[in-house]
Amino acid sequence: MPQSPSGAFAGRPSGRAVDDLRAVRFEPGFAKHAEGSCLIRFGDTHVLCTASIEDRVPPWLKGGGKGWVTAEYGMLPRSTHTRTDREAARGKQSGRTQEIQRLIGRSLRAVTDLALLGERQIRIDCDVIQADGGTRTAAITGSWVALHQALSTLLRFGAVKTMPLTDHVAAISCGLYKGAAVLDLDYAEDSTCDADANFVLTGRGGIVEIQATAEADPFEEASFDSLLRLARKGVSELVDMQKEAVG
Repeated sequence: MPQSPSGAFAGRPSGRAVDDLRAVRFEPGFAKHAEGSCLIRFGDTHVLCTASIEDRVPPWLKGGGKGWVTAEYGMLPRSTHTRTDREAARGKQSGRTQEIQRLIGRSLRAVTDLALLGERQIRIDCDVIQADGGTRTAAITGSWVALHQALSTLLRFGAVKTMPLTDHVAAISCGLYKGAAVLDLDYAEDSTCDADANFVLTGRGGIVEIQATAEADPFEEASFDSLLRLARKGVSELVDMQKEAVG
């Protein structure tokens, strides 16, 4: 299918060009009481990310001189078209929830010097207020800002001598939709695409994690390369926005 990196791609429900992000907005400092916070909006996907500092580490790290960054993730009951029961009411987390929160934690630890953090734990909470595709990628991208704020607080009060963050990290989804590689899937695309992938990349271009799935027929390596190129462009733009958000 013909496509133009600079022109509109008529096949997308939103009318965006194949390499266009949705409208992205960062609102750092959104939560009054958290040491770090950011409300991030990827179009109609809105996620509140908060970072809390704890002067302790998990038992297996005690005495080792290193800190830890971990994450929890959840969707509010009416973040989607129909109400979903709170997982606390069900008495257990879904496999999807556990997988996403582990992904968020791994992504943030990849750019955090845990030795510089000392024996402290930063707990990230990601609450999906409204979902329209890409909640995990929005959560990772917004959580970096919340984590930066929390670590800046430690630095300001002399609790750490050097900023423990070593790089930016952000995430974006890409997919094959109607035969074209497109950036930043919304729900209309994500629910009907031929393949979708989530890319977690650092500011310097390092790969933290890639999750890619063919929804129907297997896709070719050339298609994957197209998705990766789009992801690099999208993450570069998101990192620029993160820099602006943290000043």
